[in-house]
Amino acid sequence: MELGRYLPSLLSAILLLSGCERTQITDTPAKEYGDRIVAPYGSWQSPLSAVNVFEQADSVAELQSVGNAIYFAESSGKSQGKVGIKRLDKNANVIEVVSPEFNVKSTVHEYGGAAFLGIGQSLFATKLQDQLFYRFAPNQPPLPLTPNGTRHADCIAYPKGSRIICVREDHRQEGEPKASLVTINLNFAGEGDTFVSGHDFIASPTISPDNTQLAWITWEHPYMPWDNSVLWLGDLDRKGQLKNIRKIVTPEHSSVTQPLFSPDGQLYVVADISNWWNIYRVTSAGLLVPVFTKNAEFAVPDWRLGNHNYAFESANTLIASYVEGNQAALIRIYLDSGLTESLAVDFAEITQVIKGEDGVYFVGAKATPEQGVYQVVGRGTELVYAPALPKLDPNYISRARNIAFTTGEDQQAYGYFYAPVNPKYVAPHDTRPPLIVMLHGGPTARASLAYRSDIQFWTSRGFAVLDLNFRGSSGFGRAYRQSLYGKWGQSDVEDAINAAKYLVAKGWVDGSKLAIRGISAGGLTVMSSLAFYDVFHAGVSYEGISDFEQLAKGTHKFEAGYLDQLIGPYADNPSRYRELSPLNHLEGFNEPLLIFQGLRNQIVPAHQSQKIYEALKAKGVPTAYIAHDDEPHGGRKPEHKAAGLEMELAFYGKVFQFTPAGKLPELVLDNAAALH
Repeated sequence: MELGRYLPSLLSAILLLSGCERTQITDTPAKEYGDRIVAPYGSWQSPLSAVNVFEQADSVAELQSVGNAIYFAESSGKSQGKVGIKRLDKNANVIEVVSPEFNVKSTVHEYGGAAFLGIGQSLFATKLQDQLFYRFAPNQPPLPLTPNGTRHADCIAYPKGSRIICVREDHRQEGEPKASLVTINLNFAGEGDTFVSGHDFIASPTISPDNTQLAWITWEHPYMPWDNSVLWLGDLDRKGQLKNIRKIVTPEHSSVTQPLFSPDGQLYVVADISNWWNIYRVTSAGLLVPVFTKNAEFAVPDWRLGNHNYAFESANTLIASYVEGNQAALIRIYLDSGLTESLAVDFAEITQVIKGEDGVYFVGAKATPEQGVYQVVGRGTELVYAPALPKLDPNYISRARNIAFTTGEDQQAYGYFYAPVNPKYVAPHDTRPPLIVMLHGGPTARASLAYRSDIQFWTSRGFAVLDLNFRGSSGFGRAYRQSLYGKWGQSDVEDAINAAKYLVAKGWVDGSKLAIRGISAGGLTVMSSLAFYDVFHAGVSYEGISDFEQLAKGTHKFEAGYLDQLIGPYADNPSRYRELSPLNHLEGFNEPLLIFQGLRNQIVPAHQSQKIYEALKAKGVPTAYIAHDDEPHGGRKPEHKAAGLEMELAFYGKVFQFTPAGKLPELVLDNAAALH
């Protein structure tokens, strides 16, 4: 539904709460707006500060069932983004088990995930600072169990003796770290025993209910786990030794993930052999039989360990989450009949589906400020724990409009358009809002409809925002995910350009005030859009890639072969890497660029930002470089993230010639005189 003008605030609230969408923004004479203030887009005062966005926001992840309770990891804004562990009992009481000051985070594959395990009265967790794996037992200090130079995650209980099975990444030798499955003694520190080795990457160990079988996933260079991975199955003898290891055969170049045994001992797995990640049962002959076929994604790319999209409610019922188009859904599958039952369709994201003692739990997020830990109750769901979120009056919340548009090669790309919303302001007659195109990382990640305070930060100030799912994004099947392969730095850039043109043609945004921002892989798209096209008027790169050749010569193990898929093997065509790098094409790079970089970043090293900053500065392009000594990839400290938003707002004010509301940090732009 398109609204050609703002309506009175009461009617606006009614429309917002009913789910109607605002798209086109103009105004009528001020007398129709009562006390509303006429002010340029971008200059509006918002009740949502940058500090609110990050320092008052918590998030939950990594659910786990331990006895009659649910344990989860919670990132705390008040604790500078550090992660602690909490316990949720069946009466909805929440107890802190591990303080955020311990900071439970694994860096296996650099991105981590699955950093803790609960067994009985003890909890085992990885500490970010030293990457050692610790035991937390009642009335005892934390006890480190693993050697220095090793990292552990994705652990499960081991049936024989006081041990657990973990994925290990061993950094003690020269060259790449070595991957293995190891057993760790729960009572004292030691080397542990190697269970599985000989693969570039290992993940997702899972054990059968009778403790007689172990399954796991492997993949090899140059593939990512969502490209080409293998499911393995082995038998555990009476001594707990692994025997009769066999590979479950799947079509070549298919992805398998999330192996899980049913209560009656049958092995299930998610595979994309139909183009979509669907759930399959593994027969005794090693064949994959579909449980439920749907053109939807029952998994996500394994950037992090420990993803769970389904769980067994009973031997005959399975609870599963999937993404179909723009929406996440939760269903109950009856395994004997294949019939399904809808449990929820009002979520934007559903993750961490697990079986607890008294039912199935998951982490859910909606398009409204409602997210947290949910429980499946009958044919519906119930919120049982909600983390702290910044509070915002519903009258200020912008609801997304789903868009699809034609892009390069007559393909479709997708996004979520958020119009400016602020009940206290209206823009001058015949003006349109500035646009910010947002680009996710990966590039194999995805934008979703989940409520984001950082988007509302912009829309409540008078900006329009497009959260883009360019070609290569996940959530739309394997073919769409791989449509970027061989074309990174081209197709994603085309999609950003065509998205902006589409919105300008619709009359929803000001074609003279187009900004583009992105993190990591998204930062590459930002810089390439400015270097190769003359469409955007400002760019903001958070730890973006400017030089493909340097990235190919030195990146971390997990993504060491990723460029082979996204661009092509470097050894076969090094000139292509140079041709696609925005650093090498500054002749057309004339629009201002704001750059943020963490100097502890092991994924996108600081020189990627420093080099293009120095080159643009020397050329006379308005630019600024903001670096943080103690930040890794993506940043962790809320105060740095909040300052980044404020500097970005100041940057847009300088470029688009408006005065932002409120007090902002001073932003010094090199070559600022060239702005106008």
